[in-house]
Amino acid sequence: MIDRYSRQTLFRGIGEEGQKKLGNSQVVIIGCGALGTVIADSLVRAGVGKVRIIDRDLIEYHNLQRQVLFDEEDVRSKLPKAIAAERHLKKVNSSVEIEGIVADVHYANIEKLVTGADLILDGLDNPETRFLINDVSLKHKIPWIYGGAIAAYGMTMNIIPGKTPCFRCVFPSVPSPGVIPTCDRAGVISPAPSIIASFQSAEAMKILIGAEEINRDIIFIDVWQGTFERFKPSLRLGCPACQGNYEFLQRQFGIRTTILCGQYSVQVLDPKVESLSLDKLGKQLKPLGEVSYNGSTLRFTVNGHEMVIFPDGRLILKNSFDESLARELYVKYVSTEA
Repeated sequence: MIDRYSRQTLFRGIGEEGQKKLGNSQVVIIGCGALGTVIADSLVRAGVGKVRIIDRDLIEYHNLQRQVLFDEEDVRSKLPKAIAAERHLKKVNSSVEIEGIVADVHYANIEKLVTGADLILDGLDNPETRFLINDVSLKHKIPWIYGGAIAAYGMTMNIIPGKTPCFRCVFPSVPSPGVIPTCDRAGVISPAPSIIASFQSAEAMKILIGAEEINRDIIFIDVWQGTFERFKPSLRLGCPACQGNYEFLQRQFGIRTTILCGQYSVQVLDPKVESLSLDKLGKQLKPLGEVSYNGSTLRFTVNGHEMVIFPDGRLILKNSFDESLARELYVKYVSTEA
């Protein structure tokens, strides 16, 4: 029988020794959307020893256009992306340890979530969490790979602590709302995130095996215009993260609301809540409204307000951008029971 990785080990850049290094490596993928699904699929097939996938969202029909690990049955089952990704990938490569974690990454949990990682990969669609990843990367000296894609273009860069400029050297602060286009306004075609994620996956393999060819530029690709550009990032004098001032790791907050890209929903998070018994909460909420529980999430509808509640204490209010209402419902139905 031909070895699973025979075609990969024949490649001169990897070989048998490189394959062993991949098998002994652990990566954390934060975000399992268009970027994250391609990255996870590539690295699991490549034989990376342990892959941890972290995502906060549920699968919806509009995701299927570009998020390659999911199908219509996943949507009908109302599965979280991290759980569906884990189930699918375990069928792809049973020799890889795959862990799907349904969570929103924030200052109170990120250090625990990346424990043991040799590399962090960005599959996100929100800028602020990238600054948080940058902080934890520099603090714990874990390389990470930034990637972003929207409309028909995207970009990626490697951040190797102590060897390359960091993310804040290039992007000093979180952009104001509305400055950066989102998939809600600009849309996205699947080749853009697929190509960016493929670059991220290739760079991940190079970093994990210690290859000399690691990219040190910012790569920008527009698949519609057919353009490929490289830019040389520079260390920024006075960059707080490079100087060990991890502002985003230290930025504590209470209950926080976030409008979710492309979902017409609001998420509510209290970082003080680490876990929640959905079974217990469901029994308490049942007299008040319609409750359903699928083992991963609890759905609760009351007075026309549809909510999805997760084991980590998060709530997503569906079909609304009203952050005040979302916070009010969270306090009324979740936080007092957390």
